Amino acid sequence: MSSHVLRTALVSLAVTSALTSALAGCSSGDEEPEPTPTSTATSIAPTPPPTAAPPPKAPTKGACYRLTYREVLAPTSATPPSKCDGSHTSETYAIGTLDTVVDGHLLAVDSDRVQDQVATACPAALLDFLGGDPAALRLSMFRPLWFTPTVAQSDKGANWYRCDVVAVAGDKELAKPGTTLKGALAKPELRDRFAMCGTAAPDSEDFERVICSAEHKWRAIEVIPVDAKTYPGVTALRDRLESPCEDAGLDAAADPLDYKWGYEYPTKEQWAMGQTWGLCWAPD
Repeated sequence: MSSHVLRTALVSLAVTSALTSALAGCSSGDEEPEPTPTSTATSIAPTPPPTAAPPPKAPTKGACYRLTYREVLAPTSATPPSKCDGSHTSETYAIGTLDTVVDGHLLAVDSDRVQDQVATACPAALLDFLGGDPAALRLSMFRPLWFTPTVAQSDKGANWYRCDVVAVAGDKELAKPGTTLKGALAKPELRDRFAMCGTAAPDSEDFERVICSAEHKWRAIEVIPVDAKTYPGVTALRDRLESPCEDAGLDAAADPLDYKWGYEYPTKEQWAMGQTWGLCWAPD
């Protein structure tokens, strides 16, 4: 093994000596200097950072949707818009921007603070869209509802809220207006069509609230505000409603000597949700 290594080294030395001699015999006094070695490198442009995708598109004011009763109770909606002159059930009357930063902290879109903001803004904007006055709205079956982006959409930058109006036709049933509801309370035909009626007297077990364009027997005829800071209780509410509702029933009666009337007062839960008024009813 050692002799093999030595032999290899001697052969390598002999080859190197021969090459050196050959190069020396080919050289002359005018020998040009050897060229300076150069190297070539390929320049590669850096890969630009990926462009962030735009946030999901915000809904459009004036759009209409075919929502089911269950879908209007959800906090978000993925239903695509449909034509407002078709069989839609809801119409978008306002679009706003969520305030999700409080004291420098970013709040989740489904937090109570953010949801309370929308629950205040959407009902407050409804009357401007429908026209009329507060009493006309309270005597109607129009109701506001609202949607926000999903948590995933919010994480991608969506920061809007959407206010829709629906007309409740009956128990877990939505009306299909077939037209825009803008200014509906200022239009006698639409105001009467979507007014609040009942299938029976408000104190009857068979009572069901329906739109007045549906089959009905009684109609809500007047709104009686209740001036109290806290829930006054059933006895106080009855005392507040009895006399004015009797007068309203008399005014609505065809025969002043033979007429019926009724009233409806808010429950404690309804009062907490903002219904601080009662309703007078009469046969229709």
